[in-house]
Amino acid sequence: MTHVLKGAALALLVSSSALMANDSVTEAIKNPAQWAIQTGDYANTRYSTLDQINRSNVGDMRVAWTFSTGVLRGHEGSPLVIGDIMYVHTPFPNNLFALDLNNDGKILWRYQPQQDPNVIAVMCCDTVNRGVSYADGMVFLSQADTTVVALDAKTGEVKWSTKVGDAAIGETLTATTMPVKDKLMVGVSGGEYGVRGRMTALNIKDGSVAWKAYSTGPDDEMLMDPEKTTTLGKPVGKDSSLKSWEGDQWKIGGGSVWGWFAYDPALNLMYYGTGNPSTWNPSQRPGDNRWSMTIFARDADTGMARWVYQMTPHDEWDYDGVNEMILTDQDFNGAPRKLLTHMDRNGFGYTLDRETGELLLAKKFDPAVNWATEVVMDPASDQYGRPQVVAQYSTQQNGEDTNTTGVCPSALGTKDQQPSAFSPRTNLVYVPTNHVCMDYEPFRVAYTAGQPYVGATLSMYPAPNSHGGMGNFIAWDNLKGEIRWSLPEQFSVWSGALATAGDVVFYGTLEGYLKAVDAETGKELYRFKTPSGIIGNVMTYEHGGKQYVGVLSGVGGWAGIGLAAGLTNPSEGLGAVGGYAALSDYTALGGQLTVFELPGERTAQAGTTATDATPAPAAAVPAATAAVPAAGGAASDPVAPAPGEAAGTAKEVGTVSPNEGAAKPSN
Repeated sequence: MTHVLKGAALALLVSSSALMANDSVTEAIKNPAQWAIQTGDYANTRYSTLDQINRSNVGDMRVAWTFSTGVLRGHEGSPLVIGDIMYVHTPFPNNLFALDLNNDGKILWRYQPQQDPNVIAVMCCDTVNRGVSYADGMVFLSQADTTVVALDAKTGEVKWSTKVGDAAIGETLTATTMPVKDKLMVGVSGGEYGVRGRMTALNIKDGSVAWKAYSTGPDDEMLMDPEKTTTLGKPVGKDSSLKSWEGDQWKIGGGSVWGWFAYDPALNLMYYGTGNPSTWNPSQRPGDNRWSMTIFARDADTGMARWVYQMTPHDEWDYDGVNEMILTDQDFNGAPRKLLTHMDRNGFGYTLDRETGELLLAKKFDPAVNWATEVVMDPASDQYGRPQVVAQYSTQQNGEDTNTTGVCPSALGTKDQQPSAFSPRTNLVYVPTNHVCMDYEPFRVAYTAGQPYVGATLSMYPAPNSHGGMGNFIAWDNLKGEIRWSLPEQFSVWSGALATAGDVVFYGTLEGYLKAVDAETGKELYRFKTPSGIIGNVMTYEHGGKQYVGVLSGVGGWAGIGLAAGLTNPSEGLGAVGGYAALSDYTALGGQLTVFELPGERTAQAGTTATDATPAPAAAVPAATAAVPAAGGAASDPVAPAPGEAAGTAKEVGTVSPNEGAAKPSN
């Protein structure tokens, strides 16, 4: 791997503040001047207490500086900011840059892994990577080839590397990792290749495996206690997964873990969702296919499952359940509750008690959703917690080689992994959504390791009888299950949102616009066209007493796979190429970080950072082209109802061999 370090920059390393001295990610997150974790905090709120940029002045924002990543295709995730250093990642080949914020973004060091390019062929939906994580003075990078690398945050020196999967059978890494205490949580992608999904916890100190928990299979391999692990308040029972599969299908049954993770320090529980069962042809896998499509709550130390809830039993539409879990403490029906809010691909927004797994609310967050009428909320019913499938849209009931038409949402989901934001000032969740329907024809497919294991042909199109676009950006009331306001977009909103104490919410569009809207009303306050479509997540930080907003642009991901991979057949990209064919009229490939600011100079010495967080007044969260200010009013109406590798010392200019002084832990 090539490893270049600028010698003169060594004096300008990570800030020496007390926050960083204890090497605790928890403390790093508390400093609003930093963006220390991809999701903003352990609770996945993507909320910042910074308010220098606010609803009254955001229209004056301008470009402060830019950085080209040198890589094309889909740029998901966001940079991190720790002290005076920004860490910027790329899609494959997963390069990583450390930029000096005190010196106009000068490159302090770069890490360039050497990976087999054949891994690209087994990456489902573009060559994306959702960013690095930070803890204990190290930066952690997930490589596409399933290698997790720990790098010294100051120098870029490789501290250890561990391989957690096998790309030869279709296993890849696209998600970020999450440090929790002394462990690093790592998922795995590959549901379209029949991988067996799992969560792996690595020991942060050396990369060795602490525990591994599968999504399917025997109880002991899932780290599930038949009597103590519950689902909707009842023990799951013995062999809860095995009984829900035919034969050994669970061994290639999917349930991959490639979304976002959350953690509640008070409960010591980590939360995540599992993906679709394999194959996409439901007739080949009778049963509920547990525990794919499931929210897991696990003990962070042991990995044991505390509770589970399967949202879409026997998934027939590829509605992966991997989207983020947002943790808040709010009053629900007049009583304080520890809540978990999850906006699922299946089009239902769920609110649960995150301590017990009790289901409190499940409502559609797009009126176009038609595959199910409702989720049964009566605990006395044998259908409790289950969606009520509409026969017309059941690919199982319609059968193999039959084209089921008009299913809403499409396999993209009403929302894919692009993360929502929550503001405790408004008690609203801000959700980037897809407004897309599909035709779905399943067919029989045989499993071959390392080959696509899909078994369905799809076509996608905008939801009918609506505004004609393929996306909305909505404000969601997670206590009532209601859309507060909705902004129509021409294409899916594939960017992660950001909410701030300035009562502004930011998001990006596939055409490439960064937009800022009023958190209360949805009124558009600002927009700026970046060089390429935005599928990255908006972040913010403070440096030198000044607030900045940053976002990666680089069109791609599932929605932009046609542009990213040069595909033209409408059925390619699992149906997305045809659905998003018009996107090429609005943007092109790119790879750039754009950072925004308000006019004026910095007001503090470089290297200083803010330490005071503004308290949230409502819900508590646990532990340079000129821009045009937007005109127009709020969108007050919801969508119209519709049918141990220890490498040698870093060198000033040179190469660090991947095997130089290596001591690899076993996987």
